Amino acid sequence: MIKITLPDGSIREFASSVTPMEVAKSISEGFARNVISASFNGTTIETETPLTTDGSLILYTWNDAEGKKAFWHSTSHVMAQALEELFPGIKLTLGPAISNGFYYDVDFEDQKITDADFKKIEDRVLEISREKHEFKMRPVSKAEALEMYKDNVYKTELISNLEDGTITFCDHATFTDLCRGGHIPNTGIIKAMKIMSVAGAYWRGDEKNKQLTRVYGTSFPKQKDLTEYLELLEEAKRRDHRKLGKELELFAFSQKVGQGLPLWLPKGAALRDRLEQFLKKAQKKAGYEQVVTPHIGQKELYVTSGHYAKYGADSFQPINTPAEGEEFLLKPMNCPHHCEIYNVRPWSYKDLPKRYAEFGTVYRYEQSGELHGLTRVRGFTQDDAHIFCTPEQLDEEFKKVIDLVLYVFGSLGFENFTAQISLRDQENREKYIGSDENWGKAENAIINAAADKGLNTVVEYGEAAFYGPKLDFMVKDALGRQWQLGTIQVDYNLPERFELTYKGADNELHRPVMIHRAPFGSMERFIAILLEHTAGNFPLWLMPEQAIILSLSEKYEIYAKKVLDLLENHEIRALIDNRNETIGKKIRDAEMQKLPFMLIVGEEEEKNGTISIRRHGQEGKGNITVTIDEFVAIVNEEINKTLKVFTV
Repeated sequence: MIKITLPDGSIREFASSVTPMEVAKSISEGFARNVISASFNGTTIETETPLTTDGSLILYTWNDAEGKKAFWHSTSHVMAQALEELFPGIKLTLGPAISNGFYYDVDFEDQKITDADFKKIEDRVLEISREKHEFKMRPVSKAEALEMYKDNVYKTELISNLEDGTITFCDHATFTDLCRGGHIPNTGIIKAMKIMSVAGAYWRGDEKNKQLTRVYGTSFPKQKDLTEYLELLEEAKRRDHRKLGKELELFAFSQKVGQGLPLWLPKGAALRDRLEQFLKKAQKKAGYEQVVTPHIGQKELYVTSGHYAKYGADSFQPINTPAEGEEFLLKPMNCPHHCEIYNVRPWSYKDLPKRYAEFGTVYRYEQSGELHGLTRVRGFTQDDAHIFCTPEQLDEEFKKVIDLVLYVFGSLGFENFTAQISLRDQENREKYIGSDENWGKAENAIINAAADKGLNTVVEYGEAAFYGPKLDFMVKDALGRQWQLGTIQVDYNLPERFELTYKGADNELHRPVMIHRAPFGSMERFIAILLEHTAGNFPLWLMPEQAIILSLSEKYEIYAKKVLDLLENHEIRALIDNRNETIGKKIRDAEMQKLPFMLIVGEEEEKNGTISIRRHGQEGKGNITVTIDEFVAIVNEEINKTLKVFTV
């Protein structure tokens, strides 16, 4: 008898060898029809792999990340077959699954693939798929594998680094590929496929090697899924923060200033300032004290904190001063500086917690190929804060930070999120600093606080910071994409490294616990994600301009100015469009700028002391005429609905 343990803890017994698909059928025939991949004792296997020992089995469908991975990796095999047929003599290399599909790196030698070839490749992939070929794994000796690929230097290099007895091939139809496994049962499950793009890629990512052609693709079990995905991509293009940032005149980049160093234009700077003031107001209510630290620090500061050992090789190079041996670094983190602020004077347990907050700009040398608009930059501002508290205060302080993060999300329309408990890797502990005892205490503090607040949580091992575990908030945007926004970290290690102390009730010195937190994460990345989430239609309280006054002709410009003054008295941000253009042109331009309210003034409005309101995006719904006071009430009511009141 063998015992198979399922994810829910249930155990199923089988007389002898059993396959994952047979296990799935023992659960339900309907469920089995949807199973496309499996893992046994942590190793990805095929659904027809015989299981001959006791172990833990996970069955995957298309709805699981691992199921999609197997689906897309399998499609890469089918695409490779189609490429070999259509481009004889090419050399295949590697074809893994990626986040939204797969790619295959190919040496086309003297042949070339173009957009015009995409359709015939896609058609051939679907022809092969409809034939329902099974994916079958088989072991081969190293000698056999080398013989098979004697004319392919790339596969030969891969095989040379493998141990004899660990090499496997995957066969389907007339095609064979070197592969470790992880496939769907047969090609028939692939119902839709599209080549997304081609790009250059150096063999094994080394620019000293030959440049190959990377063919990107994606596939789905239903045609409608592909159609929806492509529509989503088009919407994502329309919402791209780089495009919207340019159209709305929020930020820019300059090659002369440097890659990854954003320039904030007046409207963008005002937007940032409103976000900062919004959080500073809540932080003040929550007992935070604002601090300011320099943009550089002595190298020894980051050696002490551990950041230099962790990131030094990939950071901006040290700044040398005229003094011999004196080196400074551009600040990669704010926390070492805040530790030194805490160390300025002695503290008693009665003084704690101390909560230091700073919108601190930090610098990290990201590779040029990894830079992407505002989401990946070399200089960015964190809404950083560090709380120094006693161990007894940790639970309450951590929960208060959760409340602050939820307040930020609620006021900005991020309602769909999961709290990810990011813990140490269970096997590799070398990349972390600090004792197991302190890590255990920190991890338990996060797990307990998240449970007490009733958060929807997932646990991810290996995602902790090098100095402590984290609670990361994974937010889904309007397009269903997941982003990490907001983080809270518990740290017993930096207080030890910086020898931070407080005097306890027993008159002895003790170590405080440190909480790192950043609800926005970084201003740059947060604004980029908010731009794409809202498509530039920010909450009304955050909009750079909340209304634009459009006069029907020059005759009404004096009244338009009067309306503007009245709105400014009520702290409503507005401007006048007094260009010599038609009202239709002014409305179209205001729509493009995503201005929430268009206030049209003409003869009737001037005579009655009113304004005619048109809402952004409501073409054809007609305007409403109101007094200035009524409009102010409309604005304030909408702001009050979205801008939550922060309570402590």
